[in-house]
Amino acid sequence: MEIFAHNLQHGIVITILVFVMMMSVDYLNVLTKGKMDIIIKGGLVRQYVTASFLGTTPGCLGAFMNISFYVHGLISFGAIAGGMIATSGDEAFLMIAMFPSKAFFLFFLLFVLGIISSYVIDKIILKLKIKVSRGCEYSIPHFTVECRCLGLKEVLFNLKNVSLIRFLMLVMLIGAFYSYVTGLMGPETWDWEKTTFIFILIIAGFIIVTVPDHYLEDHIWKHIAKKHLWKIFLCSFGALLAIDIGLKFWDIESFVKNHMVWVLLFAGLISMIPESGPHLVFVMMFANGLVPFSVLLTSTIVQDGHGMLPMLSYSIKDFFLIKLFNLAIGLGIGFLIYSFGF
Repeated sequence: MEIFAHNLQHGIVITILVFVMMMSVDYLNVLTKGKMDIIIKGGLVRQYVTASFLGTTPGCLGAFMNISFYVHGLISFGAIAGGMIATSGDEAFLMIAMFPSKAFFLFFLLFVLGIISSYVIDKIILKLKIKVSRGCEYSIPHFTVECRCLGLKEVLFNLKNVSLIRFLMLVMLIGAFYSYVTGLMGPETWDWEKTTFIFILIIAGFIIVTVPDHYLEDHIWKHIAKKHLWKIFLCSFGALLAIDIGLKFWDIESFVKNHMVWVLLFAGLISMIPESGPHLVFVMMFANGLVPFSVLLTSTIVQDGHGMLPMLSYSIKDFFLIKLFNLAIGLGIGFLIYSFGF
């Protein structure tokens, strides 16, 4: 019961952090809508940098944007492949929540690898004369609803005529705020982690209060809360509990360390699955010191959350080409870094 309660609390904290960060990314995406197509247009270098930058942004919005640009002929095949190398999916939020300093170093490394890989892949495609799809009028679902998020009249109206969804979310945030301040959740002493978490909750409260009802319901409630929140909690809590039980009752640490080459290989192969979740086990293992950085890097290079799913509807051939390129690069770099002891 002690193990269960400890990991349940940890899972709730991680879920709240991820929810707030996903909400913040979506909020910024809506506020800056219509700007990315201007930024992306230009030469190949700009395409490589922009696609990799979008890939490193937490969540799958950046990946969806990259696919949209690729489908409409705004970026090259190498740029979309490099962007997916830089993409960490929803697991990026978990990594920020669990090991922030290492996570941001990983994102920077993925950004650089994404740019370099974009150039190399475009050269290989050209050299081997591999035919890839070109732009069409295919439409990728994205968030384009107008959002007057910062108008004073709108904010006053939201507070005066509070909806049920807004009320419930505010209650959840206030409950989390109280639990963290009083030490019911998280660290009992005041440190940077507690301060950061409370600051994030304040930002979340600001977003909940300022956004209009249609945005709150369509973006935050229907998309983030209903579709992602319960999965994040179950995956986080389940993985934490499984690893904790394994460490206490089975010698999984010795097994993993004695078969690290196979673990690294499996990290690459499992990450071929175009869905958030499978990569989480390697995030948790790294957080618990069971696997080295090379395994986490391999898994992160190959996987892209569910950011590649729209590509299946556009070109199955391009989907598998991107995945194969990323698998080869991920395993190559992973084994190289592992050979140096990392």
